[in-house]
Amino acid sequence: MIAPTAKRRPLFPAIEPFQTELLQVSDRHTMYFEQSGDPQGIPALALHGGPGGGASPEMRRLFDPERYRVILHDQRGCGRSTPYADLTENTTWDLVSDIEKLRERLGIERWVVMGGSWGSTLALTYAATHPERVASLILRGVFLLLRSEIQWFYQSGASNIFPDAFERYASVIPAGERGDLVTAFHKRLLSPERAVRLKAARAWARWEGETISFVGPSALPNRFNDDQFVEAFACIEAHYFHHAGFFDRDGWLLEQAPRFRHIPGRIIHGRYDVCTPLSSAWALAKVWPNANLDIIADAGHSATEPGITDALVRASDHFADHFKAGA
Repeated sequence: MIAPTAKRRPLFPAIEPFQTELLQVSDRHTMYFEQSGDPQGIPALALHGGPGGGASPEMRRLFDPERYRVILHDQRGCGRSTPYADLTENTTWDLVSDIEKLRERLGIERWVVMGGSWGSTLALTYAATHPERVASLILRGVFLLLRSEIQWFYQSGASNIFPDAFERYASVIPAGERGDLVTAFHKRLLSPERAVRLKAARAWARWEGETISFVGPSALPNRFNDDQFVEAFACIEAHYFHHAGFFDRDGWLLEQAPRFRHIPGRIIHGRYDVCTPLSSAWALAKVWPNANLDIIADAGHSATEPGITDALVRASDHFADHFKAGA
């Protein structure tokens, strides 16, 4: 645990990529990726959230650029990847396959993998299926894609903490369909009429944007007001959640713990994370003895909250100190 009196560390200074490229990952999809930091440094893959959120420049700054070779990419259908907001051939298993194609393209044997929110889901799925490729894991805002997590955030649970924001979210759905909001939104987000899709996408994305921070609705990030962003974000999220993450059964990720339990890890979770409740991180830590759980006392879900940023930077420094290539 991090001492509450310790001075909190900020992000590393802003940097630009030394390489940006588009990788053809299927006949249909092209994936944007970039590299920054030291080309000879410790390889680290940072996975964005959503799904559908896209990588941000701030993600580069969670790693010491003098020690790390930082790799980011935009997952299928979002960010700078094409086709935009496309749901065809867009499943968890496609994304895992894309990570392996990227690793092979870059000639990396093993890498540090960081993921936040949905990025933690994808990081764990990758570690469960390719454990030999993961040197260590850094997870923030753990999301196991359990039915109970979806129910808590999108139907009933978080609604009791943010009733004002929840009312705005649910108001775009007729009262008779509010018994299953994920299904109701999914239906509208697949509408052939863009106006219908955008109305639903704005409400869906704003709900997450207004609850992501410990501060509450006043901390709504600007991108949650951007129609270009919210359309892909909402469509892809609803697609994945409607299909239960494309996992065989509820609780699949926790069942895979024996496959990644030997990998050293850090789990970082805000005590007041409303989007992904602390109970999931707690359950994961209990079945993953090689991971440390840092509970941030004054934080919610966002990676930009001071306590979360501090813990992520400390975690990346910790693994830089202990990384041995090929070990």
